[in-house]
Amino acid sequence: MVDNPRKPFRLSRDARLLVTGQGVRAAGYGFTAVILGALLGARGYSPLKAGVVLTALIAGTALASLVVGAVADRFGRRRCYGGFFLLIAAAGAAVGAGAPCWLLIVIALTGALSMDVVDNGPATTLEQVMLAAEDSGTSRVYGRYNAVGAAAGALGALAASLPGLRHTAGAEVRPWWFAVLVPVGLAGVLLAWRLTVAVEAEPSGAADKPTLLDALRGRSGVGPSRRVVRRLSGLFAVDAAGGGLVTTAFLSYFFATRYGVSVAALGWLFFAVSVVQAISVAAAPLLARRFGLIVTMVGTHLPSNVLLAAVALAPTFPVAAALLLARTTLSQMDVPTRQALVMSVVTPAERTGAAAVTNAARYTVRPFGPLVAGGVQQIALGAPLVLAGVIKGVYDVALWRWARHLPLRTPAAVAQPSSVTPAPPGSPEGA
Repeated sequence: MVDNPRKPFRLSRDARLLVTGQGVRAAGYGFTAVILGALLGARGYSPLKAGVVLTALIAGTALASLVVGAVADRFGRRRCYGGFFLLIAAAGAAVGAGAPCWLLIVIALTGALSMDVVDNGPATTLEQVMLAAEDSGTSRVYGRYNAVGAAAGALGALAASLPGLRHTAGAEVRPWWFAVLVPVGLAGVLLAWRLTVAVEAEPSGAADKPTLLDALRGRSGVGPSRRVVRRLSGLFAVDAAGGGLVTTAFLSYFFATRYGVSVAALGWLFFAVSVVQAISVAAAPLLARRFGLIVTMVGTHLPSNVLLAAVALAPTFPVAAALLLARTTLSQMDVPTRQALVMSVVTPAERTGAAAVTNAARYTVRPFGPLVAGGVQQIALGAPLVLAGVIKGVYDVALWRWARHLPLRTPAAVAQPSSVTPAPPGSPEGA
């Protein structure tokens, strides 16, 4: 049935559970991401040792996403979802108990910890796929899903400034604060248990489903749409590479070094950024329904990259902060639309693998961003901002030239411009 734009939109029971799962997890990650760096410093980790742990975190999200993409449809999406939340609880308990460095690295490689509150690995992959059963073409579900994640992550980060934590010196950071992930994980297990069979993959022969060995061999379960998924993965990797140059840690360093602002001011700035991000992703589906997924993605993302580069030239901190907030209002609108696009250009049987591959492609390139940014800063302090804007702009232009004619495999294709027609169910790729 074609979506009726005048009909009031309500999330199904399963969608509400999944959005709640995202919110609970984002709140926990928002809190632990703030204190993780301080914890590593309190333990006396060298920059190299801390870098290894943080790199393992990013690598773990990519590896775990590929594994989930290969095995979730075989073992059950709900079972894998609940199992991952159980892993989060175990990770929180282990780190809270004072896990040594080698165990921290092992935990990081499982993907159970994340520094990103919205797009954070295997759980995101599973939620993206399970939400696609309800709406894969208009991004309305994904808009609410990401908005809740951003808002919850902002509250989690704000909790790190509560009395008793706000004035805590780095040397006094307590590992047991990570125990907050234990109730987060257990709550997620309960949410997974309440999901219905509607979120599972369509029945098919077990022999047709990829295995864990397939994941290790790089086989993800993507079949007829393999070329489309590979092209999207490459484009998304370019975008992520540009984003990796301007992480929150880099922006904090840039603002503190260039303008001499306090940590408190930076904390409030990034809290405001998270709030604006939540509003932005919630508004994205309104534009997508009017102009289409690709137009919304490129039309908002490209101007945001100009604003990003302009931050490097801001004469004062208030001007730089205003440019960053303006950039955030546009830059995050491609998140729900990107997720909807991936689910719309593949067959239902390929959705889990497609989500895993495209997400893993983005996670894999992230560890290199800070290294490149450090080298580019030898030219100018704000050079990474300009370079990131250029790289992400190239991504936008390439995506527009190629993907705007991609047909969708869903009745929700009404969200695309009228010149685009849905691909027949039996078409190989629609590319």
